[in-house]
Amino acid sequence: MKYQVVIGLEVHAQLLTNSKIFCGCSTKFGAEPNSQTCPVCLGLPGALPVLNRKVVEYAIRAGLATSCSIAPRSIFARKNYFYPDLPKGYQISQFELPICLDGHLEIELEGETKRIGITRIHMEEDAGKLLHLDTMEAGEMSFVDLNRACTPLLEIVSEPDMRSPEEAIAYLKKLHQIVVYLGICDGNLEEGSFRCDANVSLMPVGAETFGTRAELKNINSFRFIKQAIEYEMERQADILDEGGKVIQETRLFDPDTGTTRSMRSKEEAHDYRYFPDPDLVPLVIGADWIEDIRQTLPELPDAKRSRYVGELALPEYDAEVLAASREIAEYFDACLAFYPQAKTVSNWVMGDLLRSLKEDNSNIADCPVTPRLLADMLQLIENGTISGKIAKTVFDEMYKTGKEPVRIVEEKGLVQVTDSSEIEKIIEDVLAKDPVQVEAYRSGKEKLFGFFVGQVMKASRGKANPGLVNEILSKKLKG
Repeated sequence: MKYQVVIGLEVHAQLLTNSKIFCGCSTKFGAEPNSQTCPVCLGLPGALPVLNRKVVEYAIRAGLATSCSIAPRSIFARKNYFYPDLPKGYQISQFELPICLDGHLEIELEGETKRIGITRIHMEEDAGKLLHLDTMEAGEMSFVDLNRACTPLLEIVSEPDMRSPEEAIAYLKKLHQIVVYLGICDGNLEEGSFRCDANVSLMPVGAETFGTRAELKNINSFRFIKQAIEYEMERQADILDEGGKVIQETRLFDPDTGTTRSMRSKEEAHDYRYFPDPDLVPLVIGADWIEDIRQTLPELPDAKRSRYVGELALPEYDAEVLAASREIAEYFDACLAFYPQAKTVSNWVMGDLLRSLKEDNSNIADCPVTPRLLADMLQLIENGTISGKIAKTVFDEMYKTGKEPVRIVEEKGLVQVTDSSEIEKIIEDVLAKDPVQVEAYRSGKEKLFGFFVGQVMKASRGKANPGLVNEILSKKLKG
């Protein structure tokens, strides 16, 4: 390879507040166009912004979770530019004094850990949205929906520390997981709640000076981000190979063609004419408030995985799957509180539970099998009341009805047969029906043992205690 790619990412995470950052309008997604607006988010003359305290709290949570320092004093600024869906003609953001600085995330790729620096996290308002429609009467037209104007965002700006598309995706997925774990963003990429701008440049291998970058704007899919970066790497390499120069610009990615196209020449900070917003006083954050928020942070994915492996002796794969979602991890932890056998619980959560949820296209929060019900079923297995095979039937019935496992066992007559004399009678009947296979086993075909176990379990409708079946069957086959 002649060139080394350099990637920096700017992520916009829409915050899960009920109201907007500077007014009381709803942030609910999907409302009728322009139905969630007021003089403040419409930018009408004389309307004054009032900062939403919850937005500041969420920004602090994000900063603490990414090892940032929280600025005791930060300032809101006006970022001036014209766009049809920006009603004020400027965006309220933060520039010189953001709320969070100098953080990092650690990503793992192919068994290696790498630290990606986070330059800053700052609060800002979103713009509106343009709707491009082709009407029968007037042909192609664009409409402005300002419901999203003034919606609270965190912009999370990384250092240019990533050196491959794979590293960029690993960083994005890690960041996405954290903001969802924190409960500050729903992470919905399709609705634009989590979207990314990627700054991509190439430099000769071994060089220390970065090349000229292109900014790939507003991509809301991990797959599309990877495709956009890969295409941009090829595009810039072709230009450099031909002796040309890459120009600094903003480009849009077209998922239909897998290509990027020029949108506009890239503005510098001075082009936006940043200056402190005169309607918003400096934001002063006390150390006590920061510490109070720190105490409310949930156990984050890395810490959770380490605990599962170190304290619970789970395999790393199990820990990775369980910790991937905060809801699944909380379900698993709740099960352990009732039935403290980590690997057994893990097997059922990762197996039957997640399979059922996937088939049902359902969320674990709506799962009819509560942690207590699953734990009660596992206790029935441990007590010998039901076998592991019967438990599959019990679980499926619990998932359908939400009934308690004891009730299901009683109603369906699923209690495990543990009477050795009854099991012995079943085994004798099975062996008597197939003397040829019995003789074959006694002649050395010991693999037939599994066949006989299956026949006995079938004859008992799966209710015979497997341990007793193996023990008695072994004695009977030996004569």
